[in-house]
Amino acid sequence: MKKVTEEPSLYRHLEQKSTVELLYDMNTEDQKVAAAVKGAIDQIAPLIDVITDKMKKGGRLFYIGAGTSGRLGVLDASECPPTFGVPQDWVIGLIAGGDQALRSPVEGAEDDTKQAWKDLKAYDIDQGDVLLGIAASGTTPYVIHGLKAANDHGIITGCICCNPGSSVSAVAKYPIEVVVGPEYVTGSTRMKSGTAQKLVLNMISTAVMIRLGRVQDNRMVDMKLSNDKLVDRGVRMVVEKTGLDYTAAKDLLLSAGSVRKAIQTFR
Repeated sequence: MKKVTEEPSLYRHLEQKSTVELLYDMNTEDQKVAAAVKGAIDQIAPLIDVITDKMKKGGRLFYIGAGTSGRLGVLDASECPPTFGVPQDWVIGLIAGGDQALRSPVEGAEDDTKQAWKDLKAYDIDQGDVLLGIAASGTTPYVIHGLKAANDHGIITGCICCNPGSSVSAVAKYPIEVVVGPEYVTGSTRMKSGTAQKLVLNMISTAVMIRLGRVQDNRMVDMKLSNDKLVDRGVRMVVEKTGLDYTAAKDLLLSAGSVRKAIQTFR
């Protein structure tokens, strides 16, 4: 297996560069990420369709990962309820080492070959669900063995990695490989690889939620009204759809609890 993520940076003597030089160099590399993600769309789309089908039938989406990859999965999962108004258990992110690992590395957690399945079993994962492993290197034991166990139990599996022909891709039924090339700081996969993973996760969760009807036109009609900014955004949506003045629209929104319900109530 070729580990592109571990290849030497295309740039040398970074400590001798000016701040502006560093930023231009990093930006040059970052521009390669979107193109690499575009090249993987044909791999991403089938997985989205499978996830959508499973979730329409009551299934859930699980993410597992370690380090940066795990944190990105937890982040994406945690943003689905406030953005799309879905229950907390529709999309679940798990990181090797547990919640402590979100802030501090947990020694040996990513090398544990049994813990991922234990973590998943705690949520009673079954054949109605989908498991997506996230591993920039494609070699993380926690992720690989979690996917293997899921396969053994008839659960649909996918992965996001940044090396071609990786071990995790060989295990996942729906592999997504976004090869962004060597990192600016050699081996620092929180950079381009992490950005690529975030972009793909954005695509997956957003497209699935749109397909599930959690977006109308281009608006987050089910978002949680958890702060003044979001209430104001919701009020403006209600004004646009109903023609009510701002005060009346706000009263209707707060009474209904969501933009969707406010518009339905008005009709």
